[in-house]
Amino acid sequence: MVNVVDEKVNQVVESGKRVRETPGFELPLLLFAGFRSIIDRLHAELAEQGHPDARPAYGFAMQAIGREGATASEIGRRLGVSKQAAGKTVDRLEHLGYVARVDDPADARRKVVRLTSRGFDSLGRSAAIFDELRKEWADTLGIDRVRALEADLRTMVPSDGFRLDVAGWFGP
Repeated sequence: MVNVVDEKVNQVVESGKRVRETPGFELPLLLFAGFRSIIDRLHAELAEQGHPDARPAYGFAMQAIGREGATASEIGRRLGVSKQAAGKTVDRLEHLGYVARVDDPADARRKVVRLTSRGFDSLGRSAAIFDELRKEWADTLGIDRVRALEADLRTMVPSDGFRLDVAGWFGP
């Protein structure tokens, strides 16, 4: 098979047959739309399961807090936002009962943000819902295609790992 790009019509020629080449801007839009569809479904299901106030930013923040807890400065660094922005998110999560501020046993001047049982419940339910949504994709596309997609995305993602700073990436 010979592939030749025809610059005039943005098409690929495969064995003498013209095939429309997808514009480059479509890939990130499709990736984002796939991400958004999964996240929207996740939050609809979380609302049904007792977490109607959960928001994507809260999930990222709770992941940044982690099992061991974190200070507002650490959360801000992990999310790529200011300490003040992280503090506002923590305030909201605390108001909703997902986190609590506790004294740092190593330094009484610091407060550590820890997930509450409600926060852990939300993350646990999220994990189960993500598994179910992946299964739906596998049922629709086939498990081999989903595994290949995941492998391909792992190949293309920078080797320094997954970053949680989505809020910072989208801007202030």
